[in-house]
Amino acid sequence: MDQSSALMDEAELRRRLAGRAARSQAAGTARVAAVLVAIEPRRGVWLTRRAANLAHHAGQVALPGGSLDPSDPSHEAAALREAEEEIGLDPVSVEILGRLDDYIIATGFHITPITALVHGQPRFAASPGEVAAIFPLGLGDLLNPALPEWRRAHWRGGTRDFPVWPHPDHVIWGATAWILFRLAEALRAPE
Repeated sequence: MDQSSALMDEAELRRRLAGRAARSQAAGTARVAAVLVAIEPRRGVWLTRRAANLAHHAGQVALPGGSLDPSDPSHEAAALREAEEEIGLDPVSVEILGRLDDYIIATGFHITPITALVHGQPRFAASPGEVAAIFPLGLGDLLNPALPEWRRAHWRGGTRDFPVWPHPDHVIWGATAWILFRLAEALRAPE
């Protein structure tokens, strides 16, 4: 555990994230999806590295989640179901806090990030063929004003700046990095 993450306990996370007003966007033709931003104060935000054989975003770092099923009564229910399926996170140990702003990606997904606290000491089990690794990004990194790193790339005829979160074993970029950036903004916001 790093010193910075010890500065934000469950009560502080709850105060900053619970009931937070998030911007929702119309899905249009995009596939509606939800991800769980599962925060364990001592260890950080739980992430996955997707299996290399998947059709979408193979090998990339992601938040547990996926498309809404017709049986899901809400985005929150979908995020909890997907987290249980992908990483074995018991929904009973999860306290839903709120939502971050929706994020629409070029590959056709409309993502609603659901913030949550993870209570106790979760035992994870990666879904074979779907998840290659489960790991945390420490809250200290999210609270560090020097992070994320910003990179520039040429894409679709223009130049774009994008965030990359440093991690000793994984490259955290794309939609996941943007969602983590929005989480960092919410956690760093002045009182």
